[in-house]
Amino acid sequence: MTAQATTFLPTALQGHHGPHVDVAIIGAGPAGLTAGYLLTKAGYSVAIIEQDERYVGGISRTVEHEGYRFDIGGHRFFSKSQAVVDLWNEILPDDFIQRPRMSRIHYEGKFYAYPLRAFEALRNLGLWRSTLCMASFALAKWRPRAQVRSFEDWTINQFGERLYRIFFKTYTEKVWGMSCHSMSADWAAQRIKGLSLGKAVLDGVKRSLGLNRKPNDGMATKTLLESFRYPRLGPGMMWEAARDKIIASGRGQLLMGHALKQLSQSADGQWRMSASHADGEAVIHAAHVISSAPLQELAKRLHPLPASLPAALGLRYRDFLTVALKIRKADLFPDNWIYIHDDKVQVGRIQNFRSWSPEMVPEADVACVGLEYFCFEGDGLWSSSDVELIALATRELAQLGLAQPEEVIGGAVVRQEKAYPVYDETYAKHVATLRAELEAAYPSLHMVGRNGMHRYNNQDHAMMTAMLSVENIIAGAKIYDIWAVNEDAEYHEAGAEGAQHGVISADRAAALGSLRAVPERVAA
Repeated sequence: MTAQATTFLPTALQGHHGPHVDVAIIGAGPAGLTAGYLLTKAGYSVAIIEQDERYVGGISRTVEHEGYRFDIGGHRFFSKSQAVVDLWNEILPDDFIQRPRMSRIHYEGKFYAYPLRAFEALRNLGLWRSTLCMASFALAKWRPRAQVRSFEDWTINQFGERLYRIFFKTYTEKVWGMSCHSMSADWAAQRIKGLSLGKAVLDGVKRSLGLNRKPNDGMATKTLLESFRYPRLGPGMMWEAARDKIIASGRGQLLMGHALKQLSQSADGQWRMSASHADGEAVIHAAHVISSAPLQELAKRLHPLPASLPAALGLRYRDFLTVALKIRKADLFPDNWIYIHDDKVQVGRIQNFRSWSPEMVPEADVACVGLEYFCFEGDGLWSSSDVELIALATRELAQLGLAQPEEVIGGAVVRQEKAYPVYDETYAKHVATLRAELEAAYPSLHMVGRNGMHRYNNQDHAMMTAMLSVENIIAGAKIYDIWAVNEDAEYHEAGAEGAQHGVISADRAAALGSLRAVPERVAA
């Protein structure tokens, strides 16, 4: 399964007189490889550049270290789009397994259901702390904050300050890198739906008196998915299969270890794309360009530079790293991952790779977990050495009571820059400015995927943007607005796989067109 450090680079592509292809593609992630696969299948020639020397898949790649495989961020293969499900099955027909879905919160040595079940939470906290939480809740209801502007204001008014600090503040600030006081109350209202502490307590009292045997927990939510499909060797298996099919078609070229250097368009509309590599430069000529590169990077490499470059430079990103540890003991927990709601440690989430797929962990008596840290490129975490990060993860695992330092027998670090586009107070204006100029000036330049559109999309939504762009190219006209593709805030929580059928109105033209719940800053 593991991709080798191979560059699929025909001799004719080296130097400054590269070949002409129908479509040049920037980035071999889910969006880029989906586009490449569908285009070559339709008879078009493509050339794809990917700056990673070894792996395809982008943030959906699977990294291998000493026979152990790591999923970068965790990727459940579930989609409400039948078109996406069919494409997955077509690319990887025989290697999906069905896995149980389980995620919980870990706080002070105890596990709590996710999404949170209020009555269970109070029970786990113990009598004294639960009493204080209820007193805090009563105070919030008696004297709520009058000006509800922030995530903090809204959540304290709903649950009281103590429960807010235990179950909402710490993890939220770790992920997004800004204080809950700075996040909008609108996002809190979107994100925390259906959980009523008052209803949960009343239900618990009724059940303790035998008056109500049907559990409620104060939750008015839909039933969560109990299982999901997953490639047996990790999500990278999907994208390595797509890569291999593109190359096998004879119409696709893949340049590994090549980063976009410059992109320009001639008077006749033809594109010239240069890509830098340690061994030199490659040049590709194409009629169309599909870009999944971060909007900021694309704008900086266009020639001439766009007038909207300042808007591009104003876009911000949240970065991410995983410290994978091998531990000589049984699996630490059965969950796919757990959320760490503890401000004494920096880790935000911990994956159990065997729970994703047993084949990702080759030794039965060794557990393999990934401690995930959310950061900004260049900050203290990001700049730490691999040795320092492995030592930090080992200490924090012991601090959480999950494993002892002497049980850790090895580790590896995977960094993912620009993992999350930041939705700050200026991003929407910047994206609109860039989009307006680039779409008007370059009709044959197609921006796709999470970073290509600065949209917090999941893997299947990134694929959908590529699928619609391919259909636009084949049709020779803009028949679909790919910017209509986004995702529902509860997308992974409920519903049937492949539930959205219909060629235009549901499945393609506006696939899951509602906005995902992403924090924005409090308005000034």
